[in-house]
Amino acid sequence: MNCNEIYETGLLYHHYANTAYPLTPQSFMQYRINDRDKIYDFVCNEWQKTDELSLYIHIPFCKQRCRFCEYVVLEHTDEDCENEYVELLLKEMKMYSEILRGKKIVGYDLGGGTPSKLSVRNLERITNAVNELFDIQEGVVFSVETTPLIAANEPEKIKALYDLGYRRISMGVQTVSEKLLSELGREGSASIYERAVENIRKAGFTSFNIDLMYGFLYQTDTDFRITIRYAVELAPEHITLYRNRYKGTKIEGEAGGVSIYKAVYQYRLAYNMLTESGYCANIGKNTFSRVPGDYGTSDYLTKRVIYGTPYVGMGLGAQSFGMDYLAYNLGAAEKRMERYRKAIEEGRLPIQDIYPLPKEESIAKMVSVAFYFAFVDLEAFKARFGLDFCEYFRDEVDFVLENKLMYLNDGRLWLSEHGADHINGVIPLFYSKRSKEELKTAFAAKSLGEENDEKLFLDAYDIESYFRPSIAVDIAVFGKASERTQLLLIRRGEHPYMNHWALAGGFIKSDETLEQAAARELAEETGVESVQLIPVGNYSDVARDPRGRVISCAYAAVVDMNAVEVLSGDDAVDAKWFCIDVAKNGDEYTVVLACGEKKLSAKLRKTQYSCEIIENNGLAFDHARIILDAYLKADL
Repeated sequence: MNCNEIYETGLLYHHYANTAYPLTPQSFMQYRINDRDKIYDFVCNEWQKTDELSLYIHIPFCKQRCRFCEYVVLEHTDEDCENEYVELLLKEMKMYSEILRGKKIVGYDLGGGTPSKLSVRNLERITNAVNELFDIQEGVVFSVETTPLIAANEPEKIKALYDLGYRRISMGVQTVSEKLLSELGREGSASIYERAVENIRKAGFTSFNIDLMYGFLYQTDTDFRITIRYAVELAPEHITLYRNRYKGTKIEGEAGGVSIYKAVYQYRLAYNMLTESGYCANIGKNTFSRVPGDYGTSDYLTKRVIYGTPYVGMGLGAQSFGMDYLAYNLGAAEKRMERYRKAIEEGRLPIQDIYPLPKEESIAKMVSVAFYFAFVDLEAFKARFGLDFCEYFRDEVDFVLENKLMYLNDGRLWLSEHGADHINGVIPLFYSKRSKEELKTAFAAKSLGEENDEKLFLDAYDIESYFRPSIAVDIAVFGKASERTQLLLIRRGEHPYMNHWALAGGFIKSDETLEQAAARELAEETGVESVQLIPVGNYSDVARDPRGRVISCAYAAVVDMNAVEVLSGDDAVDAKWFCIDVAKNGDEYTVVLACGEKKLSAKLRKTQYSCEIIENNGLAFDHARIILDAYLKADL
């Protein structure tokens, strides 16, 4: 697969091509150690390769499992179950303390699940064990997670966490839409959030993060805008955005109805609102901070993202990433405690799967996670792997630079604004060769089909929320650079007709003229500006758009291809020139469009008073009709 194919495949499977690596639980099975008697010695030898690492302790308890949750969580547990789990966890920590003796611990997170669901006594036991068993380096900030409900109703726990030495606390708000919270199986209200924040501040925390989520099928832009505004008013030091990833969740079946454009638009919306409110982040980064010089993330995550610092995960289903191996604890697959308990009682490391990794897989994992911050630190990469990043990924770096997806500055390769919009196509460029092939095949079976995905989208689409009757503009831009005429098309990143080729265009705003709308949409979707627009006609067939009653006013333009620079944007995931050929036979016309191996075509019957599309292969809406009319109008 060449870079363009990988990039387009990532955009096609945008719900799965993200910072999580590997792609599936089965991805690394070819590397797996199957003889469990060899695991302990292997782990001991692996941790001789580094002098420093981070710790992650997993607490798998929640009041109930949210429908969007992909993590290892046990719900409806009682105190006896939690006490037993802590006993087992402490024994696992003791095993690792012997393996990691003398190693410097440079980051520590107590996560979940909901760590603060544990009793104060159990929180004390875990924290005391961390301090006693491991060599925590001076200045390491202990980080912990809570929920609004616990922070609001159990202030003594929040104060206890602070007294135990935790100085960063993260609270998952996700959304303030009570309707959406109910659909997602989560509790929340304004009074709960405000009490929670008050108790967190009273406890003494001055490094406070709020998590928000976006990209849900039934989450409107208005819902998300209100959530961001409300989170800002709570005045945390940091706000982290998580796009719902769907994989492995109870709502995975809704994924196909959520377009890449919706996710891109909601991130842009949040980015603009947060930066205007004093929160800083480079474009594409997930965590925003209003503390100068602070990335906003825990030491554990910051070092993992920038430097690829290895870490040991302890607890049910926890993940570990060494210098050259990846492992998942028991419970990762079945989300139950029985096998984890049995391993601990037998004195074994409770590892479910462990994979010695080829260097290219370790590289792919580090680089995938690096995109959480939307940049790759070239010196950190060289220190971790002894390789020059730009040389190792020569073709990929050339591709992202040439397509203005990334840029080099101050020893780092950064996502551009264009690259942030297309991050799901950028990340897979740096996968291993095996994972690039896997991406192409692994998720095709998960798709329920274009028709089903569009139905999901339409079920959630509310035209009442939009200006009616809806008026759109479409623009046929013809290019002249040689003897052949070419037509500029965009590939749609939004339903309906997602991934189909179409003319640039979109809905007009209530305060602009048709011509202004056409010029704006053309610039936003293709980067082409300042062209003379020729009116072509109006298109008002009742069923021309499955979203509802949409009338389009079409325009044509003829440009010098050498004088314009095409760059896809907005809800266009690609923009390309297609050679166009039009043949006439009586009252029938055949339109053929070609760009490399990609070919689109349509057959139309045109009379003095009507134009009927007889066949259509690959073009969205009724754009074949507009293309023919524009071609004839422009006298090409």
